[in-house]
Order: sequence, then C-alpha cells, then structure tokens
Amino acid sequence: MKPLIIAAAFAFGLGSAGAFAHDDGQSGKTAEVRQKQESKGHGAELGKPGDAKKVSRTIEVEMGDDMRFQPANIVVKRGETIKFVGKNNGRLKHEMVLGSMNELKEHAALMRKFPDMEHDDPNAVSVEPGKTGELIWQFSRAGTFDFACLQPGHFEAGMVGRIIVSDANSAESGQAMTAGLVKKFDKDAGKVTISHEPIENLGMPKMTMVFRVKDPAMLDRLKPGDKINFIADKVNGAFTVMSFELAK
Repeated sequence: MKPLIIAAAFAFGLGSAGAFAHDDGQSGKTAEVRQKQESKGHGAELGKPGDAKKVSRTIEVEMGDDMRFQPANIVVKRGETIKFVGKNNGRLKHEMVLGSMNELKEHAALMRKFPDMEHDDPNAVSVEPGKTGELIWQFSRAGTFDFACLQPGHFEAGMVGRIIVSDANSAESGQAMTAGLVKKFDKDAGKVTISHEPIENLGMPKMTMVFRVKDPAMLDRLKPGDKINFIADKVNGAFTVMSFELAK
C-alpha cells in the first residue's frame, strides 16, 4: 500500500500541468528557493500551508465511496489556520485538494489522462481506504473557494465541496457566515429571499426562505442573482440578515 501523502509545501504549482507535481527534479533545491517559486502559484491567492503550532481548530472531513464529502460546505475566518483531518470511510482511495473550480477541473482532466499520477502538493491530502490524513492550511484571503477529490472519475461524480472564508472584521459575535444566492427582495418591506446553505447558529437546514434585513439600506447593495456570504440571527422573533458581503 502506498504511504499517505501529507501536504507540506506552499500553494499550487506554477502552472496547470505543474500544479500537481510529482518528483519534478527540484528535490535538490533549497527550501527558500522552492518557496519563492511556489509562492507564485494560484494557491497563494487563498492562503499557504499552516504551522501546526498555530492551528485555530480542527475540522474532520469524511470521504466516502458515494463520492461525497461530509461536510461539503465549510466556513472559516480569514487568518485562521485549519487542520483538516481527512477520514476515508470507503474502500477506494480518496483525496481532498484545495483550489479554484477552474483549476480543479483542469487537474481532474490531467488525472484522467495520467491515472497513476500521485500528488505531493501543499494543498492536497490523499487518503487510503480506512485511513486518515491531515492537511494544515492558513486562509489569508476572504472569498469562496473549492475542494475536490481528483481521483479519476470522482470529481466527475460530484465529489466536490466549498470553503467560505469570511472576513474576520465582518463577523458579529463570532458567528460564521453562510453562503447564499439572492432570489428577490422587497425594499419597502425590508425583506430579502435567499437560497442558502445550512445556517449553523440557527440550526437551519439548506433551504430558500425570506429574511428581514437589519438595515433596509443594505438592499441597495444587492440585486437578484448575487452570491453572498451572510450572517443571520433571530431578532424580535424574525430571522434577520445582520451583515453580508458579496462572494468573490
């Protein structure tokens, strides 16, 4: 059985073909030189490999042969260092690779072309059946990012997830932000209809519902079709959007 591959360097590679590097002949280069090269990659846009001594919290991500992650939607704060513990509950090899959706699509195509290629990248962890693996990452930029299993056929089967990195300055009372899609709104009534992911602090599942807004002026910044990250709470018995930011 091949050993677990734990990510330990910086960002994606320098290009689509090199982003999931194997032994690329750089093993003799100094760590400083390699870090300078890797820091130019796309992974630098969402963060960098984290320091195990500075882990903010641990998030367990289960991987199954139903080609799904649990949880599939993860919310973190900008600046947090997260230790992801990938737990493979299936009988197939799975992995968790961080990146943008375009990059993941490109690399999934590369994996189909070279199915025996192994990852050894800072933004990925591969896990054998029945095993666990760790990926430590510091998120330095707010926005919405993706992760996926790029084993041949798994990405195409829907084994993808999303990470929402909220701006720490926009969070209220330490609440995590929730991803949503604005369907419509009524400025006169101060209400907005949002199709949203589960809202943790309210114990609310994924659904589409009508919210009040804390300040009607907030609606001046929205239009139907906008993707947002928002914080909701219950105010005077009404579910209310307290703050939001447009998703990157």
